[in-house]
Amino acid sequence: MINDTYRLIETLQCWTSSIQIEVIEGGTTNSNFRVEHANQVFFVRLGKDKPEHGIYRFNELAASQAAYSAGISPRVFHSEPGALVLDFIEGRTLNAENLRSPPVIEEVIGLVKKCHQEMPKYLPGSMLVFCVFQVIRGYLATLEQAKGCRSSQLQGFLHINEHLEKTVGEIELRFGHNDLIAGNFIDDGHKLWLIDWDYAGFNSPLFDLANLASNNEYSQKLECSLLQKYYKKDISQSLWKKYFAMKCASLLRESLWSMVSEIYSTLDVDYLKKTNENLRRFETTYENFKLL
Repeated sequence: MINDTYRLIETLQCWTSSIQIEVIEGGTTNSNFRVEHANQVFFVRLGKDKPEHGIYRFNELAASQAAYSAGISPRVFHSEPGALVLDFIEGRTLNAENLRSPPVIEEVIGLVKKCHQEMPKYLPGSMLVFCVFQVIRGYLATLEQAKGCRSSQLQGFLHINEHLEKTVGEIELRFGHNDLIAGNFIDDGHKLWLIDWDYAGFNSPLFDLANLASNNEYSQKLECSLLQKYYKKDISQSLWKKYFAMKCASLLRESLWSMVSEIYSTLDVDYLKKTNENLRRFETTYENFKLL
C-alpha cells in the first residue's frame, strides 16, 4: 500500500526532478507526507472527497488559497484531484496545553479573527456553509441508515440538537475554520500558522470559539477570557448560554464524526476509542449546560 502511495506522489505533475518522501503520522481524514524536491520542502496531503463528512476538496483548496492570501496559512504550491501540495512549515505543532497559555490564546484570537473577517476577501463566490446543527442532522441520518450498535441513542441526540439550535438562535455569519484542534496550529518560532481547511465554511464565530475551547479543554476562566478578548466586551449571560450550547454542539458533532468514521474510514485510527472519549466529554458538558 505504501509503495502505491509513494508512486502516486511521484507522479504528481509539479515535480521536475527526483523527490524524497517521508510519512507524517496522525492524519484522521487524509494521508500526509513531507517531500523534499529541488532543495525545497513540501507538505503533501492525499485525500478524496468525503461526502459522509461534508469534505469536498474544491472547498478545501479555495480556503487554503484564501488563508495564504490572508497571511495565516502556507502557500499552495500545486493541486490536482486527490492531492494538495503546500510549502512545508518548519516548526512545532502545538498541543492542548500550549493552547491554554494566555499569550498563545492572544495569538490564536488574532488568527481566528483573520479567518473570520479577512479570508472572505480572497474567497471565490461560492463556498460551503458549515452549520453544525445541519451537520449533526446529516450524521444522524447516516448512522440511522447504517443501523449500527448505537441506533437507540440517535433519536435522543436529535432532540438535543434541536434544543441547542433553538438556544443559539440567529447567528452572525462569518467564515470559519471549524476544526480548531491543537494539531492544526504550528509555531515556526516567529509566528503561528493555522492549517488544514477540510471543514472550512461560513458559520457562526461562536462555533470556532467553542470548538477551540472544547477541543483543548479550557477552564471556565479561560473560556470567559477567550470570549471577552474576541468580542472586546464583558460577556452577558445570554451570550454565555449561546456559547455553551455551541460547545455542546461541537462535542456532539465530534462524537458523531467518530461514529461515522468507525463505519467509513480506511485509515489506521482507533475511532471507537475516539467515540467513547468524545461521548464522555459531550455528556458531561451537556449536563452542565442544563444547569444554566
